[in-house]
Amino acid sequence: MSKNATVVGEAIPNLPWQERAEGSREVLWRYSENPILGWNPVGRAARIFNSAAWPHEGGFVGVFRADHRNAMPDLHFGRSADGVQWEIDAEVIPWQNEAGERVYNRNYAYDPRLVKIDETFYVIWCDDFPGPSIALGQTKDFKTWVKLERPLMPFNRNGVLFPRKIGGEYLLLSRPSDSGHTPFGDILLSHSRDLTYWGKHRLVMQRQPNNWWESTKIGAGPIPIETREGWLLFYHGVITNCNGYVYSIGAALLDLEDPSKVLYRTHDYLLSPEMPYETVGFVPNVTFPCAALCDAPTGRICLYYGAADSYTALAFCQVDELLEHLKGK
Repeated sequence: MSKNATVVGEAIPNLPWQERAEGSREVLWRYSENPILGWNPVGRAARIFNSAAWPHEGGFVGVFRADHRNAMPDLHFGRSADGVQWEIDAEVIPWQNEAGERVYNRNYAYDPRLVKIDETFYVIWCDDFPGPSIALGQTKDFKTWVKLERPLMPFNRNGVLFPRKIGGEYLLLSRPSDSGHTPFGDILLSHSRDLTYWGKHRLVMQRQPNNWWESTKIGAGPIPIETREGWLLFYHGVITNCNGYVYSIGAALLDLEDPSKVLYRTHDYLLSPEMPYETVGFVPNVTFPCAALCDAPTGRICLYYGAADSYTALAFCQVDELLEHLKGK
């Protein structure tokens, strides 16, 4: 455990990393070998994107959104030695309920987040309740996958658990929505003592009409990263233009003891669709962050993001530099 560095967390010595290109002034920069996952990667999966990763036993594990060749999304498990080259199961994750009975996602499952709390891995994703709703599951061995009670009522998306209890409670970010391609959305926070009953809902962040890149809606991205100064949260912001939605990536710093309080927030986006794999695809003009891993001793952050609902890509930043950027320094 790192005690003296900015980040409160573990070392990830083999974290995917690439130095910023010479001459670049970007705070968050792209991996030059993007995308790391392309079309038709495994089995019936046509595209894998908006997926989550976590360090485990010297390598990495992941839960991946795979849109199948019938255009319906579901979740697959994968492993990697280096966090870049992935072996993804051809079959979907075999969920069971708490009684041990096999259960299936109704119609769809997408945009997972993955986090380890104590000795248990939790998956948070969007499924059909009916209508988009946050689902919650757990595993200890990546063989038995248990689907728990849904935390919140529909319609809701972008469920993100904090990586530890705060004040004796689990905390969950979400974005209440409608049943379709929601033209609105803000980030809320909910509390629970047992992962079953949720309440004490608080407004965290609202879209900013004067910042057009996030004027339509916002949503929490990866699991927040704990720093000595607050919880570092990457999020997506959406603008509606003549061509439709455009998804960009921003960041905010939330209070350590009360994450409903925003300490700092990016004014300009950190990354927006520019590269061909971000601007051209099944859904053009999307950069959607779902996982951020940080090596505590170095402060290096590797961000996994979905590109154009077709690819998985990587971007990198340094935590201290990002915090200075957030503060306007």
